[in-house]
Amino acid sequence: MHVRDPGSPAPQWVPTAADIDRARITDFARWVECRHAVALPDYRALWQWSVDDLDGFWRGVWDYFDMQSRTPVGEVLAEERMPGAVWFPGVTLNYVDQVLRHERADRPALVYSGEAVGSGSGSGSGADRGAEVEVSWAELRRQVGALAATLRGHGVGVGDRVVGYLPNVPEAVIAFLATASLGAVWSACGQDYSGPAALDRLGQLAPTVLITADGYRFAGKEHHRGEAVQQLREGLPSLNLTVQLSRFGAAAGPAASGAVMSWADATAGDAPLEPVAVDFDHPLWVVFSSGTTGLPKGIVHGHGGVVLEHLKSIALQNDVGPGDTVFWYTSPSWMMWNFQVAALLVGATVVCYDGSPSYPATDSLFAFAARHHATLLGTSPGYVLAVAKAGLVPRLDHDLGALRAVGITGSTLPAASSLWLAENVGTAVPVFSISGGTDVVSAFVGGVPTVPVWPGELSARYLGVALEAFDEDGNPVRGQVGELVVTRPMPSMPVRFWNDADGARYRDAYFDTYPGVWRHGDWITITERDSVIVHGRSDSTLNRNGIRMGSADIYQAVEALPEIVEALVIGAEQPDGGYWMPLFVVLADGAALDDALRERIRSAIREQASPRHVPDQITEAPGIPHTRTGKKLEVPIKRIFQGADASRILDRTAIDAPELIDWYLTQRL
Repeated sequence: MHVRDPGSPAPQWVPTAADIDRARITDFARWVECRHAVALPDYRALWQWSVDDLDGFWRGVWDYFDMQSRTPVGEVLAEERMPGAVWFPGVTLNYVDQVLRHERADRPALVYSGEAVGSGSGSGSGADRGAEVEVSWAELRRQVGALAATLRGHGVGVGDRVVGYLPNVPEAVIAFLATASLGAVWSACGQDYSGPAALDRLGQLAPTVLITADGYRFAGKEHHRGEAVQQLREGLPSLNLTVQLSRFGAAAGPAASGAVMSWADATAGDAPLEPVAVDFDHPLWVVFSSGTTGLPKGIVHGHGGVVLEHLKSIALQNDVGPGDTVFWYTSPSWMMWNFQVAALLVGATVVCYDGSPSYPATDSLFAFAARHHATLLGTSPGYVLAVAKAGLVPRLDHDLGALRAVGITGSTLPAASSLWLAENVGTAVPVFSISGGTDVVSAFVGGVPTVPVWPGELSARYLGVALEAFDEDGNPVRGQVGELVVTRPMPSMPVRFWNDADGARYRDAYFDTYPGVWRHGDWITITERDSVIVHGRSDSTLNRNGIRMGSADIYQAVEALPEIVEALVIGAEQPDGGYWMPLFVVLADGAALDDALRERIRSAIREQASPRHVPDQITEAPGIPHTRTGKKLEVPIKRIFQGADASRILDRTAIDAPELIDWYLTQRL
């Protein structure tokens, strides 16, 4: 596969001796050195030890964070196989125990921020008009306990399902914790999903309780969801109870099945909160795949695996601790919501926000980060590019003095955008670009406060992740493109897929190419400095004349041009044996796709990727369709151009702008 030579670029950020000394991961490494009598002079040595000695590493994470269990800890990895690894057999615990132990009085557990005052039209509550609401640790405990008692009173017990159809508000976190405390299983969709799309996911679970809201605000508009809520309730005959949060004054409609309560009533009073002890791999939640090309897959993760993985990721890799405030722009539909909630596991504060990142101004996300003194801000490459193209300088316009890192996920962050962050947010602020997925509800690779940041690269493989790049013969490679694989198990790998009794779908998803080795479906390069470059999905690989290429390399070149808002490239094999590789571009206001711009696009691709990456055709498009979590629909659009019936390969309710599909249908050869 052809790709740009990563070479040896200068890092954009290098940790100082003080940065390294005060990092939590440094303290962990010193602790390991004393405990195991090993020398760990740098992160690479620590990573190598972590994947060579899985038992020692994961028991070390357990002990370092003083995790609590109701039964003694014996074996760590009792059976090493993929799939089906057996972790911490006989151990019982509860995710919520690990949260409650951090209760404190000096700072809130949760903060809610709505869109700016006066930005909306309507008469929502104070919070909905932009006021901020703080939930103390004591109030968090009280509401979780009260809601858990309500759920228990309506028949919810160990293994039952409670589902949410909610925006990113504190009530979503409280509902999750109440569910988990009972040993019940949580799952959620954001309210940007339609009723039928949410039902495609949540309906698979036959839930006992639905927790919902009457709407959300986005870009200054109220989005009332009463009809969608009613569709959900009618499609869930298993419900014993619906709990509705009223944000715009609407009451829940007549019950299709089960009782109806307001959120205020469901969380009234005091009830003791005593989390139920469950097995290490007992289901904590079900998170769903994007589901654009079929019924979404329900991916099940266990209590213990999630707690261990998230403690490692949030505290060691991202350096989050009790004094931090985490603000990641996300939705309950996306695994980053689950990841953000993990900040509670170390006593940090979580900021919930359900509005637009670009309203009322393009850099509103930075304004919110400044207002809440966020120490870790998470966003997407698309948002960074939008702020950059608007010519804004967040470090001058907002007080970002508390910010210690910017997290990036969702797609590949171009080198130019990474450098822009350094120059316009802060040269002392590292960019922790991460890549992982819903599958492990975490990251495989990303940043760490003791390793430099190189533009366009992810600094390091995460601890405990035996990640390699495999060539076509299944051999590890360095400095060249290969398949992202994980050769040893992680505790947060799925316990199973929902409704997959024999495990066939699970095995086919990750282990059909390299038996016993997890194949994730991404093209990556592991550089000689041990950083990682992500080139895009291997299932959407461009394969022109036998040369495989990554779409991400094209996007980095094209989307850096000021005239281009976004781009989509596909490579479609033709019935006559030919190969057609068109590029679709969305233009900025005032730009025109004339011959001069087309040549600038070709030149940028030729110079920053290779001549082989230059498309056959460049076409202006009205927009690029994405999954609800922001991933471009490369594979479905490719299949459309190969003649597939769009109604059979696409679920339009799972797409952010389904009307765009009709335009792409008109472009077929």
